[in-house]
Amino acid sequence: MPIASVNPATGETLETFEALDDAAIELCLSRAESAFRQYRTTDFEQRAALVHRAADLLEADQEAVARTMTEEMGKPLVAARAEAAKCVKALRWYADQAPALLADELPRREDVADAGASDAYVRYRPIGAVLAVMPWNFPFWQVIRFAAPALMAGNVCLLKHASNVPRTALALEDLFRRAGFPEGCFQTLLIGSAAVEGVIRDRRVAAVTLTGSEPAGRAVAATAADEVKKAVLELGGSDPFVVMPSADLAAAVATAVRARVQNNGQSCIAAKRFIVHEEVYEPFLAAFTEAMRALKVGDPMAEDTAVGPLASEQGRTDLEELVEDARAHGARVECGGRRPPELDPGLAAGWFYEPTVLSGITPRMRVHLEETFGPVATVYRVADLDEAVERANDSPFGLSSNVWTTDGAEQQRFVRDIEAGGVFFNGMTASHPALPFGGVKRSGFGRELSGHGIKEFCNITTVWLGPPAS
Repeated sequence: MPIASVNPATGETLETFEALDDAAIELCLSRAESAFRQYRTTDFEQRAALVHRAADLLEADQEAVARTMTEEMGKPLVAARAEAAKCVKALRWYADQAPALLADELPRREDVADAGASDAYVRYRPIGAVLAVMPWNFPFWQVIRFAAPALMAGNVCLLKHASNVPRTALALEDLFRRAGFPEGCFQTLLIGSAAVEGVIRDRRVAAVTLTGSEPAGRAVAATAADEVKKAVLELGGSDPFVVMPSADLAAAVATAVRARVQNNGQSCIAAKRFIVHEEVYEPFLAAFTEAMRALKVGDPMAEDTAVGPLASEQGRTDLEELVEDARAHGARVECGGRRPPELDPGLAAGWFYEPTVLSGITPRMRVHLEETFGPVATVYRVADLDEAVERANDSPFGLSSNVWTTDGAEQQRFVRDIEAGGVFFNGMTASHPALPFGGVKRSGFGRELSGHGIKEFCNITTVWLGPPAS
């Protein structure tokens, strides 16, 4: 079945590609195996030179890369440029930091002696070809944050990207080829989801990492477990954004808007549930609604566009169904809740949806527990800190969280009790190369980024040296 690149702003098919057949997949796997035999013996200096070269090339190509992302999945061009710049930063960070992150670990001398050794240490060794099943929402960043640490650790990469961003997927392969990586070190597999299981089961694939939906994560995890292969999953999120009375309300509102509509609202770590203390609920809701209503929706190529189209027609349909279900069960639509009534005629076929604020949410509504992947915010009123924590944790997901309070005791309570992989105070949840990223509950397992991320796909090897011969 052909793989199509479709502009979500216009519905226009930009380009189509034929999916790889079995023979082509076999060739890619063979190349990956051969590349790993060679690449695993390189040292950090050699790998860093290649990764730095990739960073330099990406920096030079920033505008072209940004336009490709915007054309394929609809993010505003300004955001696409920022994504490309963030990828450059991550490549350079791992090129510089990997030697320290993967340096041999030395136990205490007394523990070495107690283990009956003259010396002992832990070495981090590469494991082989890692398959990355990646999503469309951050089509460069999601891949780079996997590839940079994997390549610096000495592994090789196989990318199965989302089927709606094939041009971006091929641009990534071309980037690493032009940087000088040996053939087979980074390969894009233009395949459908049905072919993923066979790739995971192939003996030449050592592990798999997936960012995507919960159903996709379940399927990949089940196959990896059946093959006894390592897996890292970053799945959905429905992050809480808690506002307590001590918060700087103006800053909280401004950040809440950015946190909800970043990437057109299509981000796993976007704030989605706004949990507001009753003392500041009314002013927060009024200001938040006004700011969301004022956002410009339109052509993602325009410099002043705040919200572009959703990446797919099905994504918009799913979002509309969640909003209509909430409305039918008594939710109040403070703003939005529809397709934009006025758009440039050239964009009429695009998959746009207005920034939307819903209040009066109850457990009867699907939106209470399901993830909203688009510019729709739900707002809750809570009476105190205990109810705020309870509401924040009332979700099957646990990716990250945002909390606005200047009270130190409250901060420690949220750190202790919020069920999430991150707690961000008085700011917006974001990923950074130096900080581990991942979640709990149905948001997945394992970590990306930082030293934790680079070690996920390493053979953590104990080296023990016996006492010298007498």
